[in-house]
Formats: sequence, C-alpha cells, structure tokens
Amino acid sequence: MEFAGTVGEEKIRKIIHIDMDAFYASVEQRDNPELRGKPLAVGGSRERGVVAAASYEARQYGVHSAMSSIVAARKCPELVFVKPRFEVYKAVSSQIRSIFDEYTPDVEPLSLDEAYLDVTENRKAMLSATQIAQEIKVRIREETQLTASAGVSYNKFLAKLASDYRKPDGLYVIKPQQGLAFVEQLAVGQFHGIGRVTAARMNQLGIFTGLDLRQQSESFLIQQFGKVGSHYHSIAHAIDNRPVTANRLRKSAGSESTFDRDLSEFDALSERIPAMVDSVWRHCERARVWGRTVTLKVKYSDFQQITRSRTLLQPVSEKALLERLALELLQSLFPLPKSVRLLGVSVSSLEPQMAQMSGQLALRF
Repeated sequence: MEFAGTVGEEKIRKIIHIDMDAFYASVEQRDNPELRGKPLAVGGSRERGVVAAASYEARQYGVHSAMSSIVAARKCPELVFVKPRFEVYKAVSSQIRSIFDEYTPDVEPLSLDEAYLDVTENRKAMLSATQIAQEIKVRIREETQLTASAGVSYNKFLAKLASDYRKPDGLYVIKPQQGLAFVEQLAVGQFHGIGRVTAARMNQLGIFTGLDLRQQSESFLIQQFGKVGSHYHSIAHAIDNRPVTANRLRKSAGSESTFDRDLSEFDALSERIPAMVDSVWRHCERARVWGRTVTLKVKYSDFQQITRSRTLLQPVSEKALLERLALELLQSLFPLPKSVRLLGVSVSSLEPQMAQMSGQLALRF
C-alpha cells in the first residue's frame, strides 16, 4: 500500500502492527511435532492453573488465555497442557525484533509477540507499507517457522484493528479513505482498549457500533467515562495521533505466584518471596533499569485483593534490598485476617540505570 499526499499539513504516516499467531502455543507445536494439530494450552494444569496461551485448535472449543485450567479442561477434555518456557519465547521474540530493526528503528514492542512499526521513513527506502509487511511476514516464517498477522494503516488504532481482522497468518490494509467506514461498522466491544465492562456500559447508553459512538459528543463521552471519553471520541472518528515510541520503557516489572493451597503462616509465605524477587531482578538487569517503589500484592482466599507499597528516595539498586523490602511489607500484614492464595512482588517508577547513576554522581559534585 502506498499512502500518497498529506492530510491538511501533516504527512500521512505508515504504521504496521505485527501480531504473532498464538505465539507461545505455536512455539511449542513447532518444537514438538507430536503437539501439532492438537488442542494445546500453555500453562499449569493444576487446580489453580491459568491458561497463558491457547492454540487455534483449542480456541475452537472456547479455550482462551487467562481462563482457569479447570474451565479450559472442561471445555476441551482432549486439551494438552504444556509448561511455559519463557526463555525460549524471549529468544524467538528477539529474533523477530531483529527482523523489524532491518526495516525501521521506530519499533514499539507491546509484548513478546506484538509490536508497532512506523515505516513512513524506513531503512530500505520502500514506498509501500504493505510490501514491507508482506516481506516481514515471509521473513518471520522462513527464519522461525512461525506465522504472524499484520495490519497496515495510517495510525496505531487502525493498524491494531487491521491485524486482528484476518487472523491467523493475515494481512489487512486500511487506507486513509477507508478509516471511517471501517470503524463505524464494528461493535464497540471490538475496539482495542474498550473492554467488556465499558462495552456493556456503552450498550446501556444505546451505543453498540462505531457509528453510534461517533454520533456522541466529546463532552457527553467525557461526562460518562471520564478523561478517556476524549480518546473514545477520537477513535470513533478514526483519529489516533499517538506516535510509535521506540524502545519504550516499561513502567513496572513484577512476578506473582498462585499457591496450590491457601497459606496463612509467615514462614510459608516468606519462602515464596525469593523466587519472585529473582524474576523481577532478572528483568531489571536485562533492561538495565532500577525502580524506587516496591509493591507487594496479596489475594486472599475469598479473592479480595490488596497491595502494600514502599517508595524510597533512591532507587533499589541491589536484589538483597528488594527482597528485604518485600519481606517487610509481608510482615506488616500480620496477623493475617484470612489465608492467602496469591502473592506478587513488583517494582515500579523504573528508570535507566545510567540516568540514575549520572544523577547520583552529579549530587556528589
């Protein structure tokens, strides 16, 4: 696709959204031929396990990510559970990212399996964003034996919608003159960023489609949904001016664990903290970031969830300090009002280590 000319005074952008198809499950089926063609769930099969990803064969039975393993097995008795191998998924994701980087430096990863690319100006001086998307899909298939779906449009919102439109292994293009018509025929629940609760609220207000949403005033949407109402007004008009932000920094890093049985003793709970701290710290080291806020997440046996946090003036620059703070937050909850089914540890207010070190050095002078 070639976007020609300008809109007003602005040059039309060329945005690609790449989304790997059933990424975790597809990697497992690639690496184990016996799993190919079978309904597969990546995740724990235990009573409190959760599906992290489902193959397309499993999705035909209604199995999807974030579903409890018990419900998934009930929907699909033939479902095969496979333990996740996140190091493998990260390695494949890096391999895919290197392909993106050959075309543009403007890559905004959203997760291991999806990213936005701004190819308005690109390293290969290619005029057609569609051709770039096609080449990337071919390269991914040849180099990883996996498939990806791509959406191409003039903004991030539409590119994301387009990549979902022809999954799996799809490629869909929404040209500037097609944006409004494409948006108006969608149910609001299909809009990226509008979840089930918000969609239900819109339905109560008589807003069922993109066209219905576009007919509402911005002030009405802000009155009903707060500041995000302004965003809903824009996307209903197929407008999204958000830039593709390369190498965007995650605001937080966390790890959590759901227990096989509810726990209520400090010793039993504290034994789970080091593994979560290790996971968080590995991310911080890889990303070369430190954070100042440590948060402990607790979900009780009745599913009530609380958090406790502590923010320091200086960044948490040692794993031992992160672990000590997490344990202190846990200790502050005792005596517990009820037993615990889940614990989580996270660190937020992340900043690059070099920036923090430079600031500290500057203070010394």
